[in-house]
Amino acid sequence: MSRQVLFSLFVVGLMTAETFAQTDSNRPRAREIGLVVGIFETGNLNAITDVSGVRVGHSTAIRDDDIRTGVTAIIPAPGNLYTNPIPAWIHVGNGYGKLIGETQVREFGEIETPILLTCTLCVWSAANALKEWVYLQPGMGEHTVNPIVGETNDSRVNNMWADPIQRDEVFEALETASSGSVREGSVGAGTGTQAFGWKGGIGTSSRVLPQELGGYTVGVLVQTNFGGIMTINGAPVGRELGTYSFRNQVSQPEDSDREDGSIMIVVATDAPLTARNLDRLGLRSIMGLSRTGSFASNGSGDYVIAFSTNTAVRKPRTSNEPVSTQVLVNDSMSPLFAATAEATEEAIYNAIFKATTVSSARGELQAIPMDSLIQILEQYEVLNWDMRIPD
Repeated sequence: MSRQVLFSLFVVGLMTAETFAQTDSNRPRAREIGLVVGIFETGNLNAITDVSGVRVGHSTAIRDDDIRTGVTAIIPAPGNLYTNPIPAWIHVGNGYGKLIGETQVREFGEIETPILLTCTLCVWSAANALKEWVYLQPGMGEHTVNPIVGETNDSRVNNMWADPIQRDEVFEALETASSGSVREGSVGAGTGTQAFGWKGGIGTSSRVLPQELGGYTVGVLVQTNFGGIMTINGAPVGRELGTYSFRNQVSQPEDSDREDGSIMIVVATDAPLTARNLDRLGLRSIMGLSRTGSFASNGSGDYVIAFSTNTAVRKPRTSNEPVSTQVLVNDSMSPLFAATAEATEEAIYNAIFKATTVSSARGELQAIPMDSLIQILEQYEVLNWDMRIPD
């Protein structure tokens, strides 16, 4: 029996029948209920993997009565990222977090390893495993590497103090990374995370610009774990459901953690951009986050890792001669800004919609009730805008 089959049977044994029946395949993505965000078309997969060359993999760790976590790997581009790094930037919306590798990216404007997302106290072990994986890739010598590992705090249902993400989980996520559809919700780094007091997790979305605006693709992947006052296409969902920050002030302290938390956002594009304009793209991703009702609370780590896969801006690590690149001018950035905000907003909705209830000895995070949610969205007439609003 394969390792994967054994793991699946182990997971099934840990879940109740009710929880197991509530699989992510039974829950819709945003567009499957008519929730259309913005004006631009999505890619074929409506995922970050619509950007050519980007691969995503997960490893989910559900063990004993208190491990509910995982790791998600994003491989930005083919080839050796160390010898041929790609332009990138890390935009900080609110800096309460443990993001390994940030300063070198902000110094050089480049990424030289895959990106990992995991739980807060797992970042150091994950980074060590990523380092090992990078050294095993063809063309590597004895160089220093700058692993990129981001996190959110899933301790509501996960014992992150046990340091549950190790070499096996990291290698599984990296080795299984693919360019196909991306699993969303309570999977990988999103296994134990929340959003607006409901179960959140991994979500993704993409946008493809019309040819007259460049024809470029923007893809976004999020790991949600933040609070606020949930708004969906303008509908006050959080208030209608009674789950939002500062509800009744301090009379319900059990709700107080809905105002804190974090989000990791990864933005990929095939547009030829410099690190400076990738930083600007990151800012627009934060704007997409704010549309969902986040206000980036004091205890929230809100980060955007943005990169370009375009070969015209991918330079060799070393060269004795000047290297020329072709980049978009600033005046061409506005459509990409709009596409990034749209894709970020929709990726967050997908994370919430696809997430399933997760419980452990530490607590429970309930999936948002889809029937009630759809009723609210219909009440505020925010569904099927693409069919009701003229182009």
